[in-house]
Amino acid sequence: RASHGTKSMTSEEILEMYGRREWKHFNTVSGMVSRTAKYYLYDNYFDLPGALLCARVVDCLDQHDRQKKYDFWKDMVAAIQHNYKITAFKEDCGMYFPEVKKHPDKYLQRCPESVKKWLKQLKSAGKILLLITSSHSDYCRLLCEHIIGNDFEEYFDIVITNALKPGFFSHTPNQRPFRTLENDEEQEALLSLDKPGWYSQGNAIQLYELLKKMTGKLDPKVVYFGDSMHSDIFPAHHYSNWETVFILEELLGDKVTVPAETESEPLEKKGKYEGDQAQAPYFVSKQWGSFFMDRLPGLENAEETLVCTWSCKCISTYSTIAIPTLEAIADLPLDYRFTRFSSNSSATAGYYPSPPRALLPNEESVTMK
Repeated sequence: RASHGTKSMTSEEILEMYGRREWKHFNTVSGMVSRTAKYYLYDNYFDLPGALLCARVVDCLDQHDRQKKYDFWKDMVAAIQHNYKITAFKEDCGMYFPEVKKHPDKYLQRCPESVKKWLKQLKSAGKILLLITSSHSDYCRLLCEHIIGNDFEEYFDIVITNALKPGFFSHTPNQRPFRTLENDEEQEALLSLDKPGWYSQGNAIQLYELLKKMTGKLDPKVVYFGDSMHSDIFPAHHYSNWETVFILEELLGDKVTVPAETESEPLEKKGKYEGDQAQAPYFVSKQWGSFFMDRLPGLENAEETLVCTWSCKCISTYSTIAIPTLEAIADLPLDYRFTRFSSNSSATAGYYPSPPRALLPNEESVTMK
């Protein structure tokens, strides 16, 4: 599937424009879930509106300029810089931060009590809790105070802001040292990370050294929760070899009946799963189809083939498990054993509480593409 601007292209238009050849950058993007000067991967709710903005810019240029070559990406980058630069929150600059600061209730959902209780249980059980965000400390504080409460820092041992993911995982200590903060201003670079606290920027290598010191273990196990394949899941898995839990809201609109064997579990062994009624944003897209599965038309008289989408393949390759929300697992006992994606060849093994409906029919015949 493809669109030119906001207009969906027909199969005939796609063939005429691109032929049958594979997109020349596909192997790069498949291997690294990356962004380069040649393409930009919009993959989470924070930056997804940019894809629509790009499409509307194309519509506008087509309407007014009738040009064949588009050169607006530099303007997109400038707009992103203006709206999200590190000083934008403090300066009330751009259209994003002033609006969120003015009306936080309009944009932010408060953390469910079950999740707060779960975080406290983890900490009481001796787990070290980390918060790692690419947002700057001032914006992080606004979000966390509103979502969790003024005592949010008590939930975490280490807070890292302006982490600039995915570089946090791929860069060396020399390239991306940790910095302390004073009144939300970054201070001089630190040579090492010696104690828990609130830091800015940094890298996974020095963080892991601190975790070794704090746990007294040579290879402490890290479970990393994130909602971006590009910034969170792929780099944490690929560079740091951490266990990864992909928070995938697309699962909310794909609730299926829990298998019978799970139904027999006692109530205290089950996680809470909201979303029996799919809300409008989570229905299968009329334009793009299922997030998880696609149908390839057969050649001549052959039947169409069901294939897992590229996004779906990334989920089972780079995630340990995938869940719709933290709330879905918050009521489970801390020693609950999840089935991992890698535990067998099934395309559905690691989805909790249940796989997307699109992956269930004739699961054995599903081709990974």
